[in-house]
Order: sequence, then C-alpha cells, then structure tokens
Amino acid sequence: MQISFAASRPSGPFALVLPVAGQERAALGSLGAERSAIEAAAKAQRFEGESGGVAEAWSHADGSARRVLLVGTGSGSSADGAEKLGGTAASKLLLSGESRAVIDLSGLGYDADAGARVALGAALRSWRHDRYRTKLKDKQKPTLAEVVIVGAEGAEQRFAERYAGLIDGVALTRELVTEPANIIYAETFVERVRAAATGSGLEIEVLGEAEMRELGMGALLGVNQGSVREPRLLIMKWNGGQLGTAPLALIGKGVTFDTGGISIKPAAGMESMKWDMGGAGAVAGAMLALAKRKAKANVVGLCGLVENMPSGSAQRPGDVVTSMNGQTIEVINTDAEGRLVLADVMTYAQRTFRPKTMIDLATLTGAMVISLGHEYAGVFSNDDGLAAELQAAGHKSGDKLWRMPLGEGYDRLIDSPIADIKNVGPREGGSITAAQFLQRFVEDGVRWAHLDVAGVVWSDKPGTTFDKGATGFGVRVLDQFVESTAEA
Repeated sequence: MQISFAASRPSGPFALVLPVAGQERAALGSLGAERSAIEAAAKAQRFEGESGGVAEAWSHADGSARRVLLVGTGSGSSADGAEKLGGTAASKLLLSGESRAVIDLSGLGYDADAGARVALGAALRSWRHDRYRTKLKDKQKPTLAEVVIVGAEGAEQRFAERYAGLIDGVALTRELVTEPANIIYAETFVERVRAAATGSGLEIEVLGEAEMRELGMGALLGVNQGSVREPRLLIMKWNGGQLGTAPLALIGKGVTFDTGGISIKPAAGMESMKWDMGGAGAVAGAMLALAKRKAKANVVGLCGLVENMPSGSAQRPGDVVTSMNGQTIEVINTDAEGRLVLADVMTYAQRTFRPKTMIDLATLTGAMVISLGHEYAGVFSNDDGLAAELQAAGHKSGDKLWRMPLGEGYDRLIDSPIADIKNVGPREGGSITAAQFLQRFVEDGVRWAHLDVAGVVWSDKPGTTFDKGATGFGVRVLDQFVESTAEA
C-alpha cells in the first residue's frame, strides 16, 4: 500500500478519516453544514471518541457521497493514539471498496513524529499474505491502495527517515513466519533474506553443515540430524557505527519446523510449528530495518536455521552431544531443541565478534505462554541495566516485555548425572530453566538477555497494527533498543 503526505486534502474520490479525542470535537469543524448530521450519526452508534472506537457516516456536501470515518483517539495526547489511529482506519477501510483514504490531522497538534506514526500504523495494519488464496471473493480482496496523511508538518521526512525501513523489516519477518515449512526452510530462509536485503548495505555470510561441523557445533547439528534438509547459520552484519566498536549481537532461534523430533508433539496444532523460527525471523527483520534506516550502530544478527524431524537418523532422548564451547549436554527431551541451537550460535557470536551485549530471541517454551499469555514476551538477563533498557524499548515500541527471574536454585535443576548439563529440568519453571541453560553459554563480561517470544509472534485475533497471524513481534523492540542505547 502507498503512503503519501499532503498539506491539504487532495481532489477526487477518497474516504475521509477524522480523529476524535474523547469529547473533543475540533476535527469535525471541517465538515461544515453536515457536521450536525454526522455528529448525530456518531451518537446513534454510541461513539464517544474512545481510543480505537469508530463511527461511520456519509457526506453529500459536494454532490457526491463520501464515506466519513470518525476514529477515537481517547483523551491522551495526539502522539499516544497515533499508531492506533492509522491502524484502526486501515483495518476498517482495507476491504471496504475504497481505494484511497485521507487521514486529516489539520489543526489538531500532531507533530512530525505523531503524523509519521499514523502512517506507520496504517502501513503495518494493511499487511496481508494472500499468496496461496486463489479463490478469494471480491469482497474479501483488499481495495485500499493509498493512505494520504494531511496536516502534519514534517511527517513525510520523519516517516522516510525513521519508519519506512522499519515497515520493510516487519514485513520481512511476517513473511518468513507466515510461509509454510515446505516453502521456508534453512536454505530458502537465507534466500528470502538475501533478496530482501539487496541494495540495503547489509552484509550477509552463510555457514553450511560442513563449516559448522568443523567448528564443533554438535548441539545445533544434533537437532538437525533427523532432517533431509541441511542446516544453515545466517550471519548479517550492519556496520553503521564507529569503526572498531564491538557490535551488538542479536541471536535468533530458527527452527523452520518443529515436530518435536523423537519426543514428538501431539498432532493437534502441530501445523503451527512452522513459526518456531519466529526468533530468527525477528532478527532478520530487525537487521533489515536497521540497514534500511542507516542506523548509526554496529550490529550483527545471527540465525541458527534447522529443522527438527523424527527419522532413523534423528537424535534420541538420552543422547549426549558436545557443544561448540566444549560443554557436554544430555538430551533428555528432543523437543527442547531451540536451546541447543542457540547455545552453539551464541558461542560462535561471542568468539567471532566479541560483543559486549548479546540478545537472543526464541519461541522457546510453552511455559512462557502459560506464564504471560499473549500480551508480553518474557525477558531474562544477567544484567539489571540491560533488562531495564529492553523493557523501556518494549514500552516505547509496543513490543511489551516482562522480566522473569534467574537464580542458582533454578540452575541446579539442569545438572546432569552423566554430562555437564541436561537440556530440560522439571515441569515447574520451564521457561526459567530454559533460560538458565542458555546462561551457561554466556561468557564472562558479556551482558546478555534472552527474550522468550513463544506467545507473541503469532496471534489468533487481530491487533492494532496486525491482523490474525504473524505479528512481526521483536523487530520493533530491537530497533528501538538500538536507537535508545547504541545510537544515543
């Protein structure tokens, strides 16, 4: 969908969107003689200007019918509801038959950033993946092709510089997460990212199975050994900061399909495990966003890409594998595979790039969904300052994080009687013991945080800036974290 900006309303047909902040009706002054009729229609729909509320009416002032949408922004500042305004308008008009919408902010105090965020919300909410839907009825097909933001001075430049690249990054993540596992696997994941990054300045390197075996990545390779598809380690480098400055390392779990391996999952719902690479998808999207907006920071993103399948060659419960850093791991449950992948990728990242800060994202545990539902991702960290910075970035970006505990008592639960560590503890505290496992692969002096995003990369209901399906969670919090810390 095209986003454009203008100082005044354009000519020709369009749906008019007006923001209404609670009981404040300043935006309706532009309706002229039809204001009272439209206010009456809004009242009949019990519209009170509440955040996300919508009233629909029709104007006939120029001799032709024009759809008018009143969108509530609540009683807060114009910036608070900016994205919700854009997202709500887009969701209401996307299939409406309208091809053009004008969101008029004139005289309402929207600054450049707020105006740009209205556009951001509209663009994010309009994303769809209809590639395999060949028999859509006309009423199911999107018609909205352009959104024009009117009356926010400086918004066009702000949008281009700060948010256009972010939209591309979120779109890439959603595409990767949505595609089925017969389309996106390790090799094609790399191809998609490489194609999306063309011309962005993002440097891409890929390690295959032979290179990883030579490096001693026994934990990662153990997960993939039941699959006929080869694994990949995707490395994305963005060097936008000072020369010689250690990069921030972003690590993504990329299990492109997770059957559970020999510890096979129940059949019901297993199709959803195509998005068990949501962490890797988020890292890839974040790296693209940073490159496209030319972030003034050095960042490296690494995605461990595997497929966890049951077969005659698959690893068994009770097997012992040796990780890249030399620790031996007793594999109690082959469905606790993501932490094995991350362990080796984390070691590679630390030894190769010497980061001072490392953040991993993973759809790691069902226990995280039980703890936090689908509203927050869990954040675990060995550094209070890093945890606070990430939570602040989550609050500002909308990718919300809630800090979870770590501790010696939890760590003892993953001691193995025959190896250095086992890959699962008891049922209780499952997301915490998973994080404790990862912490054993963090080297001294490295600030580390683990984001368990199992409950938030996919949604069964629409949100402000996403429809049902892939949410793109993770891209925005990482992008905001870089802006707030590495670029500050």
